[in-house]
Amino acid sequence: MPTVPVELAALAALVMLAALLYSSGGHAGASAYLALMAIFSVAPAVMKPTALVMNIAVSAIGSTRFIRARAVPWNLLRPLCAGSIPAAFVGGAIRLSPGTYLLLLGGVLLVAASFLWLKPKTAITRAVLPAAWLVGIGMVLGLVAGLTGIGGGIFLSPLLILTGWEEPRRTSGAAAVFILVNSVLGLLGHASSMRLVPPQALALGATAVMGGLVGSWLGVHRLRPLALRRVHAVVLLVSGAKLLLDGLRA
Repeated sequence: MPTVPVELAALAALVMLAALLYSSGGHAGASAYLALMAIFSVAPAVMKPTALVMNIAVSAIGSTRFIRARAVPWNLLRPLCAGSIPAAFVGGAIRLSPGTYLLLLGGVLLVAASFLWLKPKTAITRAVLPAAWLVGIGMVLGLVAGLTGIGGGIFLSPLLILTGWEEPRRTSGAAAVFILVNSVLGLLGHASSMRLVPPQALALGATAVMGGLVGSWLGVHRLRPLALRRVHAVVLLVSGAKLLLDGLRA
């Protein structure tokens, strides 16, 4: 009987835990998956498509539940997605050298860590920018999502909370849908450049679904605390630094 490698089993267990924790806040957990894969020294060519598959699996569950709970701010989300959809496809299709990918991903994780460390605002001002600006923001986040495998929610959520554009629960709903859209387009862009999705992605995606089912159910009713955000920030800081060093050596 074939056995599962110990390292893959350990990675799958951690992926399940990450999916449970981050789906509770509307996130698919891509930054955590990529951080874990960096710690386990997964090949760069495998990291992006694998993270995108797990993103799609978990964010689809979260999106369905937040939509049913009427917790998605569509008026805000539409212009963001209008910009992110083409940009995520282009980013997914771009081929980066292993060294460049590791440097880019390491930098993105370090920026994400700084966002996560900030304490969210509780007041809502709703002074939302014009639609044209939101389309531009969506394009930037979509391109980063396609290039790295991060769905963009890790940047969108702090943006909506820190600017006071949305309250926490609806921010989680926006993040879930935004991540799903960007991840699907990023994976399609990846496939359009004649690259295959690694078999590990399907196995880890199934594992992420198990955690996402529980986490997204919890997320409709409550958000993860600030302490968890800061633990996540530390993990991203360590893994981001490791990726930068690996990129410089590649």
